Amino acid sequence: MDRQTAKKKIDDLHKRLNQYNYEYHVLDKPSVPDTEYDQLLKELLKLEGDFPEWILPDSPTQRVGGQVLDMFNKVRHESPMLSLGNAFNESDLRDFDRKVRQAVGDRFSYVCELKIDGLAVSLKYENGIFIQGSTRGDGTVGEDITANLKTIRSIPLRLQEPISLEVRGEAFMPKHSFTRLNAMKEENGEEPFANPRNAAAGSLRQLDPKIAASRHLDIFLYTIANMGEMNLASHSEGLNWLDQLGFKTNKERKSCATIEDVITFIDGWVERRPHLPYEIDGIVIKVDSLDQQNELGTTAKSPRWAIAYKFPAEEVMTTLLDIELNVGRTGVITPTAVLSPVKVAGTTVARASLHNEDLIREKDIRIGDQVVIKKAGDIIPEVVNVLIDSRTGEEKEFNMPTHCPECESELVRIEGEVALRCINPKCPAQIREGLIHFVSRNAMNIDGLGEKVVSQLFAEKLIQDVAGLYKLTREQLLALERMGEKSVTNLLSAIESSKGNSLEKLLFGLGIRHVGAKAARTLAQEFEHIDRLVDATREELTSINEIGEKMADSVVTFFEQEEVCDLLQELKDVGVNLAYTGIKPVVSEQSDSLFFGKTIVLTGKLAQLSRNEAKEKIESLGGKVSGSVSKKTNLVIAGEDAGSKLKKAEELGISVWNEERLVEELSK
Repeated sequence: MDRQTAKKKIDDLHKRLNQYNYEYHVLDKPSVPDTEYDQLLKELLKLEGDFPEWILPDSPTQRVGGQVLDMFNKVRHESPMLSLGNAFNESDLRDFDRKVRQAVGDRFSYVCELKIDGLAVSLKYENGIFIQGSTRGDGTVGEDITANLKTIRSIPLRLQEPISLEVRGEAFMPKHSFTRLNAMKEENGEEPFANPRNAAAGSLRQLDPKIAASRHLDIFLYTIANMGEMNLASHSEGLNWLDQLGFKTNKERKSCATIEDVITFIDGWVERRPHLPYEIDGIVIKVDSLDQQNELGTTAKSPRWAIAYKFPAEEVMTTLLDIELNVGRTGVITPTAVLSPVKVAGTTVARASLHNEDLIREKDIRIGDQVVIKKAGDIIPEVVNVLIDSRTGEEKEFNMPTHCPECESELVRIEGEVALRCINPKCPAQIREGLIHFVSRNAMNIDGLGEKVVSQLFAEKLIQDVAGLYKLTREQLLALERMGEKSVTNLLSAIESSKGNSLEKLLFGLGIRHVGAKAARTLAQEFEHIDRLVDATREELTSINEIGEKMADSVVTFFEQEEVCDLLQELKDVGVNLAYTGIKPVVSEQSDSLFFGKTIVLTGKLAQLSRNEAKEKIESLGGKVSGSVSKKTNLVIAGEDAGSKLKKAEELGISVWNEERLVEELSK
C-alpha cells in the first residue's frame, strides 16, 4: 500500500472509530458490536505501525497509554480553579439566595447539577485538538496528567469544531469499575481503595498511563474556563454547546426559577442518589446568566454565584476503644478517638478527632462507650454523641495528662484558649509536624516528601530542622528503605526546585502562629524580602490591611528568636530564595495607571504578549481581567481576528484598544 492510500485509509478509520467511541462512551448508544470496533482498531494499529508518519495526536490508538513518566510537570492555570462554598441545610441555601438577590435583583434563574464525587481536572484544546490536561492542584498550580486523561474514552481527542478553548470537569470512577478494581486488588493481596474518589485520584496520578487505562475512568464536563470568541449568554447554553462539541456532560441538570425549586430538586436526589451508577456527594447550584456571574464576582477562594449543597452526613454506631494523644506543630495536644473500624460514607473509619478536653467533658465521652459517628462534610470523622443507655458500668473516664506525651514537658493552657499546649520549642513531635507542614502543598510543595518520608528522615536523624532538607545527600537517601535511584533523583530534584519558590511559600511553611497562606502572601507582597520583614515593628505590621495585633505580635515574637535567625541564615547559605517573586499589587488608590480599578477584557490573538503576560501586567497595575464583555466592562483589548467580544463591546459603546496601544500604556 502506498503512502497516500494509507493516509486515506487511516483518516477513514479515525473518523469511524472516533464516532463509534463517541456513541458508546458519551451517548451510551453503541452502534456496532465490540468485536467490530476491536477489529478496526487492530487494523489502524497495523497501518500506523507501517506508516508511523501518519500517527496523529487524536488517533484512537493514543488512548491505550504511552511511555512511563519520571514525574508530573507543573501547570499554572490561566484562570484559577476555585473551590465552591458549601451549604449544609436549607437555611444556608436561603442565605445564599438572599445574597444573590441583593446583588443582581430578582430577575435571574439557577442551574442545578449533580456534584460528582471525583477529581477536578482542566482540559485544553487548540484548533479542536486535545493538547493538555491537568489536576486542580492548589487552584493556581496543578500537575500535567495529559497522558492519563487520554485514556478516558469519553474525553474527545478531537472536537466537532476546530476551536481553541479550556474546559473543566470531574473525572470519576463508576461504581462497577470500582467494584472490579477492588476485587482484583483483594485477589492480589493488596489494600483495596477506600472509595471511588480515592481510586480515581490514585489512577490519574499513576506515572504509567497503562495503569490509568486499565481502571476504566469516566468524566463529566461542567464549565468552560476560557470560551475564546464564543458569545454565550448563560451557563446552561455553555453546557449545551459542550454537548455539541462532543463532550460528555451530566444530563441530570435542571433550570430552577426560585430557591424553592432548588430545594425540591435537592430533596428528590437525596432519595435517588443510591441508584446512580456513580457517586455524588451533593448538588451544585449556579446562577445561570454569565453577565450576572461576572457581576457577582468571586472571593479569593470561591465564586459568589455558585454554592455546593452537601448531602446530610451518614451516621453510624461503633465502640470507642481508646483515646490517644497527638502533639501538633504548634504544641497543641489533640485527643483522638480510636474506634472499632466501621464503614461511613464509603470509607472505613477507625479514628476521629475529639478536638480538646472540653469537648470530651461536654459530651461525657468515656473509653468503652458506644458512640455515634459521622463524617463532617462527608470528609472528616467526628463523634456526634454517646449512647448513654448502652453503658455497662465498665466504661472509663478519660483525663488529660499534665505533661507532654512526647517530651515530658509540663503542659499549659494559655488564657482564652481551650487547648492544652506543649511550649517546649525542642519537642520532637512539634519539630516533626513542622517539617511535614513545611513540605506540604500550600507551603514549599516538595513532591515526594510526604508524611511517611519526612517521619523516616527525622527518625533517622537526617533532618532536625527545615534547613536540613536542603543538605540531604544522594548517599543518605539511598541508604533508606524503599528508596531507589529514580525516587531519590526525583526527590532531590524537587527539593532543589523548591529553593526558587516565592517568599510567601516559605513564610507559610515556617509555621508562624496565626499566619495562614493568605496572610503570608500579604506580608510577602508588602515587605518583598524576609530581611525587611524580620526588622518590621508591630506598628508597621498592623498598618497593613488584614494584619491585626495578634498576628503582628506573633510575627515579631517569631523573628525575635535566636533559633529563627540562625535558621534563616542556614536557608540563605543553601540558596533558598527569600524574596517575593510574584506580582506586586497596586496599593495606592491614587494610582495614575489607566488600568487601576478597571474591568478589562482581552480578545483576539496578541502578537507581542501572551494572553497570560498581558493579564499579569494589567493586574499588577490594579486592573481586573474578565473573560466576558458586559455593561461593567471598561475596556476591551482587541488583537487580530477579534470576534464576538469586540462586536459586543462596540454595541455597548465600550472603549476598544489595539495591542499597540496596550503595549504603549504598559511601558509607561
